Amino acid sequence: MKWPVRLLVLFFWIPASRGDVVMTQTPVSLSVSLGGQVSISCRSSQSLVHNNGNTYLSWYLQKPGQSPQLLIYKVSNRFSGISDRFSGSGSGTDLTLKISRVEPDDLGVYYCGQGTQYPPTVMQTLTKMSLLGASQLSNKLLICLRERY
Repeated sequence: MKWPVRLLVLFFWIPASRGDVVMTQTPVSLSVSLGGQVSISCRSSQSLVHNNGNTYLSWYLQKPGQSPQLLIYKVSNRFSGISDRFSGSGSGTDLTLKISRVEPDDLGVYYCGQGTQYPPTVMQTLTKMSLLGASQLSNKLLICLRERY
């Protein structure tokens, strides 16, 4: 006696994953003069434009011995209390932070982070700004921050 063979086909829906977003920041170090202007670039491996049209790119400053401070969110919006000397621009994959009329209090480690793709922050190169001379950061840092946009 032959038994009918039944074939069960299962379809698994797996959401498309484009992989982790990699952020590349340049320059790695800056030596600036007081009163000068600097630009820091952040390039993403994928577009940071969300389906809702927003670009969730933020800029942070971490001063020695302090927690990171949010400077700019959604590319160009200054966080409360942040001087208009800080400005963000760009779209898609190429973004820039400009600091004009540099003051001693601006010195520290700057980094960009994205919240468009999951995971919301990625390992990235940091930019260290110094008045005394260029020093290079060879290490990388995983920053885990959560924000509400």
